[in-house]
Parts: sequence; structure tokens; C-alpha cells
Amino acid sequence: MKLYIFKETSERFCSFTRFYYIRTQNKSGKMDNKFEISKLEKCSVMQILCEKLDTNIAPAIKSELVLLSGNGEKNIIIDLSNTRYCDSSGLSAILVANRLCKNSKGTFVLSGLQSAVERLISISQLDTVLNITDNTEQAIEFINSKQIEN
Repeated sequence: MKLYIFKETSERFCSFTRFYYIRTQNKSGKMDNKFEISKLEKCSVMQILCEKLDTNIAPAIKSELVLLSGNGEKNIIIDLSNTRYCDSSGLSAILVANRLCKNSKGTFVLSGLQSAVERLISISQLDTVLNITDNTEQAIEFINSKQIEN
């Protein structure tokens, strides 16, 4: 499996945004989008584009999260609105994002949970630790309100 990173600029959420598309080439040669990262004014949004957050994608997500944090990003949103399944490696990637944001005195928000993923988060009692919103817009508002408080 080959990993490709594509960059593109665009306008989104009324501020400058940079997209990073992470794609892999499957066995048939078709390119599959795995996730994209949008750099907004006060945060970065990582939208997971695949249905399964598992061992096939979690290492790439962790690597990108470490790079984001290393480049000074303190506030990260992970949008799971397309994700219907998550395993322990996916939970590990989520917890890495949470730890990186806490260590940099920033805010991490998980948004758009589908029912199976929400149930897993609840069973593992991570809903008491993580900031969770229904959608990305609410997550952005949450981060903006946290920055006003600080």
C-alpha cells in the first residue's frame, strides 16, 4: 500500500484553509481518500473520510497529529461523521490527539459521532474525558468560546 499526500488551498469557514488529502492506493490501483486536514484560523480540523477507524488508518492519523502539534497547532477537531466503526487503535489515535492538545494547553474536540462509535466511546467512559460535539461547526464554536475564556 502506497501513501500519497496532496495539498490544496481553498476558502472554507470564512477563513484561509489548507487541505491535506491523505490517500492510499489499493490493490486494484484505485486511490482511496483516508482523511483530510483543514487548517483554520484558530484550529485544525481532521475529517476522517473512511468508514473504519482501525489499524489500517490509525498510524497515519497519529503521525499527522504529531506533525500538527509539532508545527504549533494547539486546537484540533477530529470529525468522525463518516466513520461507522472504530477499534482500539482508532481510540488510541483519538487519545493521542487529546494528549497532544492538553500538553500544549489547547483544546481537543471530537465531532460527528455515529451511533456505534458513540457507544464505544461511552462504554470506554471516554465521554467523561473528551469534548464531544454533534458537528464541526459546534466544535469550532466550542474552541472559540474556550479561547475567549482564556
